[in-house]
Amino acid sequence: MAEVTHHRLANGLEVLLKPLHTAPVISHWIWYRVGSRDEPTGRTGVSHWVEHMLFRGTPRFPAGVLDRLISRTGGYWNAFTYLDWTTYFETLPAQHIDLALELEADRMVNASFPEDMVEAERTVILSERQGHENDPLFLLGEEVQAAAFRVHPYHHEIIGDVADLRQMTRDDLYQHYRTYYRPNNAVLALAGDFDPEAMLKKIEQVYGDLEPGPEPPRLQRPEPPQRGERRVTVHGPGETHFLQVAYRAPRGAAEDFFPFFVLVAVLSGPVNLNLFGGGTTNRTSRLYKALVETRLAVGVSGGVSATIDPFLYVITVTLPAEKDPETALARLDEEVRRMQDEGPSPEEVQRAQKQVRAFFAYGSESITNQAYWLGYSSMFASYQWFLTFPERIAQVTPEDVRAMAQRYLTPRQRVVGLYFGNGTATQGGNP
Repeated sequence: MAEVTHHRLANGLEVLLKPLHTAPVISHWIWYRVGSRDEPTGRTGVSHWVEHMLFRGTPRFPAGVLDRLISRTGGYWNAFTYLDWTTYFETLPAQHIDLALELEADRMVNASFPEDMVEAERTVILSERQGHENDPLFLLGEEVQAAAFRVHPYHHEIIGDVADLRQMTRDDLYQHYRTYYRPNNAVLALAGDFDPEAMLKKIEQVYGDLEPGPEPPRLQRPEPPQRGERRVTVHGPGETHFLQVAYRAPRGAAEDFFPFFVLVAVLSGPVNLNLFGGGTTNRTSRLYKALVETRLAVGVSGGVSATIDPFLYVITVTLPAEKDPETALARLDEEVRRMQDEGPSPEEVQRAQKQVRAFFAYGSESITNQAYWLGYSSMFASYQWFLTFPERIAQVTPEDVRAMAQRYLTPRQRVVGLYFGNGTATQGGNP
């Protein structure tokens, strides 16, 4: 495996470089330690909105120029906002890496947020939110997440609440940008066809003179212990009914995360932590066999994320219209209790470990994926987390998995959500 160069510029920018000479390509990612967890009431959705605004350009790189410059090189680019971070990337031929370096260094400090573009983007984001509200799983997931987090800022969806999206001002956005978009709050991750020493000199030239800022504020609002099962019911468009069960999950940097990750794979199927990875079948999972093969459900899936603070393991069950959700929930509970009482077999754990490691390998093949892992793992832990992931998954035992089920999968610490489609076609109102 290629060695990673780790360096910190004088202005605080953390730099991770991984040379890979498999193709004449470089993937450049800039990660900011800011996401929806940093948004106080009244400014929910501001991180995602700022991400949109950075594609509106700067005086040096106006909006219409950005796409043309990247596409002309044969490259591609995008950005993502999540609970704990916001990231921007470009993957392009190695000889054009200066464009990515200069573009992102410029966007870090020179985005201007013109009032007319802020208003145009407000319409775009409200329309995006409206589109989400046509999705039953968004509607249900939002209610489940809000019920799970009454204090912690993981409470709200990344896109934000409509009330805040309507009333936030240009100054709110710009203040958020100037507070968190600083070199000392960022990680620059590059993988691809370059010499680390020469690349570090380029980075010093382009990013080195950018001014650091004060340590950004963080919302310190730990979620208090949950004292009993919480339930939410949602009625909305569509004909499909859904059941969601959300259990507390360990944070990404916790030792528990690795055996918990294997537990998820055994119970509901392996999870892909990579934004660019594909899916796989979960037909060997316990819940698929217990719910889908018995026709209590049309489908079942489970998801968990590596986050800074403890988040959620969410099991989603798609129900036949004629089936009672409580029957499916009772069957799910039986499987959870069986996992707690007996634990998984060694064969189940071995199969789950192979599935997880295969997912991990497939999601690490490309140069873009390699650069992604450099920054992603640094957001909640360090790159060492990525390097040791396969080994730590391989060390998990059946007893470890059973202990995770006993510790985390308890009714007292869960939210149960039910969605009932009212049989109408999806439709949206005006933003």
